[in-house]
Amino acid sequence: MNFFKSHFWYNKSQRNGVFFLVILILIVQIVIVFSDFSSDESTTVNSKEVLSFHQQIDSLQAIEIEKRKPKTYPFNPNYITDNKGEQLGMSLDEIDRLLAFRKTNKFVNSKIEFQKVTKISDSLLNKISPYFKFPEWVVKQKSNSSFEGREQTYYKKQEKKVSTIDINKATVQDFKTISGIGEAFSERIVKYRAKLQGFSFENQLNEVWGLEKEVANKVLSKFKIVEKPIINKINVNTVTFKELLKNPYIDYSLCKKIFEYRDEVAELQNISELKNIKDFPLDKYDRIVLYLVAE
Repeated sequence: MNFFKSHFWYNKSQRNGVFFLVILILIVQIVIVFSDFSSDESTTVNSKEVLSFHQQIDSLQAIEIEKRKPKTYPFNPNYITDNKGEQLGMSLDEIDRLLAFRKTNKFVNSKIEFQKVTKISDSLLNKISPYFKFPEWVVKQKSNSSFEGREQTYYKKQEKKVSTIDINKATVQDFKTISGIGEAFSERIVKYRAKLQGFSFENQLNEVWGLEKEVANKVLSKFKIVEKPIINKINVNTVTFKELLKNPYIDYSLCKKIFEYRDEVAELQNISELKNIKDFPLDKYDRIVLYLVAE
C-alpha cells in the first residue's frame, strides 16, 4: 500500500511540475512578444543610417536631373528662335521684340543692345549673356580704339557689291553675297539656270534643289529678271524622243504620252494641243512650251 501511495504522490508532483513549466514558458513568450528590447542607442544608429541613405538618394536624383537639363552652347543672339528663347527663359513679348527688330534687317552687337531691344531683366541677361557669340569682325570692330568711348547701338551688315542685279547674268560670287547662300548653293543656282537656258520666271528659282523659300526670297529681293533669256525652241513634230527628254519639265512618262499623241494626230497644228493629252500637267504648261513650238 505504501508503494502505491508513494507512486501516486510522485506522479502528482510530476504533473504539477510540467504544468508550472508550461505556464513559465507562456509567460516568457508573452514578455518577448510585447516587450520592447530595443535601446535608445540602437534607435539612434538606425535613424542616422536611414537619414544618410535618403541623402544619397537625393544626391543621385539631383545629379540625374542636372544631366537631363539641356546644355547651352555659344550662340549668336541675333538668331534666337521662339523655341530657343523659351529654353533661355525669355517671355513671348521679349522674343517678339527681337524678331520684330531683326525684320528691319538690323543686328545687335552687344549684350547691352540686346537688353535694350528685348527689355529682358538684368538677372536673365547675366545668366545668358556669357553664351553670346558675335561675328569676329564685330568683336574686332568693338575692340578698335576708334570706337572706344562711343556706344554703337545697332549695326547693319555692310552690303556687298554685286556685278549686276540681273539674275540671268549674276555670277557665283554675286549670289554668295546673299545671307544663307555659300559656294555650293551659288554654283547650284548657276547650273540650274544654264539647264533652263535662263530664268524666264522668277519663281523658277524655287525649283533649285535644296534652296529654302526664305533664302530664295532673299535672292529675289536683290536680283531680278532684267532681260528674259532667248531660248532655242525645238519643233514638237520633228523632235526625237531623246531630245524631248532634255526639256527640264518633261519626264519619261510625259515624253511617251506626247509621242503617242503625235502619232495619233499625225501632226500638232498648234502647241496648245498638248493640253489635249490625258493627264497633261497643266501647271507646268507655260514652262514646257518655253522650249517647244509646233511647225
